[in-house]
Amino acid sequence: MKVTLLQTDIAWADPQTNVKAARQLFHESENSDLYVLPEMWSTGFATDPRGIAQEEDGNIGRDWMIATAHSMYPTAVCGSVSIIDEDGNYRNRHYFIDARSSQIHYYDKHHLFTYGHEDHYYTPGDNHCYFEYDGVRFMLVTCYDLRFPLWCRYTERSPYDVLIVVANWPENRQSAWQILTRARAIENQCFLIGVNRVGSDPYSRYMGGSCVIDCYGKTLAQCRPYEVQSLTVELDIEELRRRRNKFRVLNDADSCIF
Repeated sequence: MKVTLLQTDIAWADPQTNVKAARQLFHESENSDLYVLPEMWSTGFATDPRGIAQEEDGNIGRDWMIATAHSMYPTAVCGSVSIIDEDGNYRNRHYFIDARSSQIHYYDKHHLFTYGHEDHYYTPGDNHCYFEYDGVRFMLVTCYDLRFPLWCRYTERSPYDVLIVVANWPENRQSAWQILTRARAIENQCFLIGVNRVGSDPYSRYMGGSCVIDCYGKTLAQCRPYEVQSLTVELDIEELRRRRNKFRVLNDADSCIF
């Protein structure tokens, strides 16, 4: 499976500008089975979403992801946006738009970033998101979730091959990003796709570090720091399954009850 990481800079609270930039990056990228954007890629990490978040229907970022996934090959497009749900709640919603089967999967960020007051406005999600796309099993998480291994845990009830993490992970905690992405890949014997932004917003500066990690913790590819970049990687799912069958760490995992 070919996956393209889209490490973007994000104009603050300006969906039209961010859609234009994402469109340009798409056109410069290789043809892929999946394209992954950062967290809140269309607005920036708006912990106070008043006047920034849009309703789900008509959300500029979400609508563009759907249209792009269907128009390109078709393919799949993944990333999170700030939305107002049908009950009037703010959600940090991570979408996976699967145009090949006309399905939309989504995950509402569970661990809200209390240090940055994300919890003051947003409602956390309570459910995991697992699904299959082109014969590959995926799980979605968002930024701060990466710090909580039990939430990300592979289990027999919820198996997956690829963990996707979209983020606005700041420069001053980049070492934690590098360690935690590797740790989650190793302990769950999976591929990890981590896509972070570059640039700055009113609160932080970001250096990127978007990456693909294999089940041994090896970095298969990583975007250049501080640069807008698209990077395409081939995931060998059959090789992942061979490694799991040979080195059966997951069989000895502790039971997790969520």
